[in-house]
Amino acid sequence: QVQLVESGGGLVQPGGSLRLSCVVSGINFSDFDMAWYRQAPGKRRELVARISTSDSLNYSASMKGRFSITRENDKSTVYLQMDNLKPEAPAQYYCYVPQLIPPWGQGTQVTVSS
Repeated sequence: QVQLVESGGGLVQPGGSLRLSCVVSGINFSDFDMAWYRQAPGKRRELVARISTSDSLNYSASMKGRFSITRENDKSTVYLQMDNLKPEAPAQYYCYVPQLIPPWGQGTQVTVSS
């Protein structure tokens, strides 16, 4: 069974940075694309970034240039580096395995506010 454990969220000021981590278990991590999604209250969950098994990258247009997704296969971990964060409503960030459609993890909350 796939398990996704996100961490690294918190409160950050506008313009600041955060690095999210997601440890994945239950699969051969290196065989699968990984993605980060986010969901704000009252809004649909949206794709933030995706990284393939060969490190091809795909970003949401609004995050491109500010966010960076990376992976460490030997640690079964995917990261999301978020820079120059903009003030917005708190959002829950989730990592995901698009090709498997597993249950969502608990996510990690990110709040950008002064």
